[in-house]
Amino acid sequence: MWNIAEVERHTGLGKDTLRVWERRYGFPSPGRDEQGQRVYTQPEVDRLRVLASLLSAGHRPGRVVGLEHGALLALLDRDGAGAASSTEPPSTHQPLIDAAFEATCRYDGQALRRHLQQALPRLGLATSVVEVVAPLTTRVGRAWMTGQLRVAGEHLYTEVVHGVLRQALLALPEPEAGSARRVLLTTLPGEPHGLGLLMAEAMCALEGAVCVNLGVQTPVEEIVAAALWHRADVVGLSATGALPTRWLREGLTQLRERLPACTALWLGGSASAGPRGVRGVLRVTDLKEIGPALGALLSPPASVLPPSP
Repeated sequence: MWNIAEVERHTGLGKDTLRVWERRYGFPSPGRDEQGQRVYTQPEVDRLRVLASLLSAGHRPGRVVGLEHGALLALLDRDGAGAASSTEPPSTHQPLIDAAFEATCRYDGQALRRHLQQALPRLGLATSVVEVVAPLTTRVGRAWMTGQLRVAGEHLYTEVVHGVLRQALLALPEPEAGSARRVLLTTLPGEPHGLGLLMAEAMCALEGAVCVNLGVQTPVEEIVAAALWHRADVVGLSATGALPTRWLREGLTQLRERLPACTALWLGGSASAGPRGVRGVLRVTDLKEIGPALGALLSPPASVLPPSP
């Protein structure tokens, strides 16, 4: 049984949202513990996790909350298939992705590490991150969300990929500290997933930026202090949907108000499409956008460009 605070942390759905759904849709339907507090079963939490993903993809609560778990999974799969068919053709690295995923499902960390380490010198770091690690991470996350992969498997995957990417980053040449852009990376409190930060760090480092990765769940005031201390040109946040939208919006708003106007604020990760209504935030929805975004920082502001003849 899960209490409401645990459900909020593991699904990203706020307590108020859970209570509203309970009254409006009859789901979830929690029991009560000895103290009269709400408690939720594992199947309810699994269903809520899928609902959270569908809401992040743009579905409205009134259309999906009442659906049974099987229908929700089918909708999730259909969304994933539609996204894949509407963007790029199937990856030429699909056999590698499949092999790495199967190793993860077998809890075979050595095989997973071997697949990734053998790909790096052949594909290069950028291609490995964008075309292998990023889609593989999405697949692992979906498998965990739908119950195909246990938490232990997801944790094993994260640790192996973290080690492989960190080793690759250490092999990169040192950037020119005097002229390089400075990027500070972290997540807000309540967002426990940090693998996206490491992928973003790799893409920034390949562009010659100096990266400071604070890891996950850094309080707003500490992010501001670190940005000032390191004279960051960019503060980059990652959000996967584990963080309630309201908290993410509040954190972004506070950061934009407290950071210097010359410091860019970026939001990446699977929840980067939202929340709306926060000005001064660049939404980086694809790792390939990091290079052009850094390049744009090198251009002078439009206000100081010479007038057209």
